[in-house]
Amino acid sequence: MRDRAITVLGYLAGFALLFAVWHVAATWLARSALFPPPWPVLDRAVVLVEDGILQEQVLASLRRIAQGFLLGSAVGIPIGLAIGSFRPVRALLEPWTEFFRFIPAVAMITVSVIWFGIGEESKVFLIAYTTVFVIIISTAAGVGAVARDKIRAAQCLGATRFQVFLLVALPATLPYILTGMRLAMANSFVTIVAAELVASNDGLGKMLWDARLFMQVEDIFVALVALGLLGFAADRLFRLLIRAFAGRFNPTM
Repeated sequence: MRDRAITVLGYLAGFALLFAVWHVAATWLARSALFPPPWPVLDRAVVLVEDGILQEQVLASLRRIAQGFLLGSAVGIPIGLAIGSFRPVRALLEPWTEFFRFIPAVAMITVSVIWFGIGEESKVFLIAYTTVFVIIISTAAGVGAVARDKIRAAQCLGATRFQVFLLVALPATLPYILTGMRLAMANSFVTIVAAELVASNDGLGKMLWDARLFMQVEDIFVALVALGLLGFAADRLFRLLIRAFAGRFNPTM
């Protein structure tokens, strides 16, 4: 409990320092209407919350992130396990992974609109696209890192190939899977803004785009701060999940 309290206090001190640096930079260094200090941005955020606008944009973006992230994870984890476990599968699918993961999600916006239209499907596809390859690579690396001594010990005790996979390989791979999902979640937040620029009616990306058109600088910074805080919260959640469910398999997590 004491360590957790110290960690929380450290986070609060870090954010306080961040906003202090922001205040000094905006007040004393930049002094520009295009770079407002924190207090006007906070006041604008309060207004948007009271009107229910900010919550609506946040929930819309989080819904798309969750859908695309879960879809990418559901596809990436089995493929990563197969690539890491079976050499023929690796030889067949590794070129696909290495080819597509170097094509950025932003470059796929036009393709996603052509394939899925301007509805929710195109945005979810972009999020899934930007997450799936990170998870595949991390999962495959985890399978390859399983200690052979553990596998031989299980085989000596009479375990079948399925039991070795289920009771030895999969638990040992879990830290890599969760770490890959943690990195993929960061990619989801990076991509959501670009995804929502395509004919979207709501979301933080749409909020940024509209604020740019009408030069509502405070709204731009409200959206940026919201994205940063949501991403920070998501990353802390994954760290907790890694420690809770995978820490005993990898003490360094």
